[in-house]
Amino acid sequence: MAPVVRLRSVVLDCTDPHALAGFYAALLGGTPEAEEDDWVVLRVPGGPRLSFQQVAEYTPPEWPRGDRNAQQFHLDFDAGATWEEVDAAHERVLALGARPLDLEDREKKDFQVYADPAGHPFCLCRIEDPDAP
Repeated sequence: MAPVVRLRSVVLDCTDPHALAGFYAALLGGTPEAEEDDWVVLRVPGGPRLSFQQVAEYTPPEWPRGDRNAQQFHLDFDAGATWEEVDAAHERVLALGARPLDLEDREKKDFQVYADPAGHPFCLCRIEDPDAP
């Protein structure tokens, strides 16, 4: 079946789109491009665009709450096939300004949960076979 549409962007609300685009550029590569003062686009090499939209009254999600102000989605990142690679990515995301949300039971879950500087949850995942579905 032919697709109906093509994914153009994942858009993240935040108070400072330039700063958050800089965080994700350092994490994923690419160069942020300001299309407007309140809209910045990051063309991720080999991936979809990430866009950052300024919202004056932005409130970050309360992870892992589901009853109010819950996360609406999160991003999963392949951090490597070994825990050593994930640990190296862990140190780098912390240095970039992320904060840990859940580092427990990683051997059972194969992922760790963080918040970006604006509070959006994302996971560093240990992926043994990156080509597997």
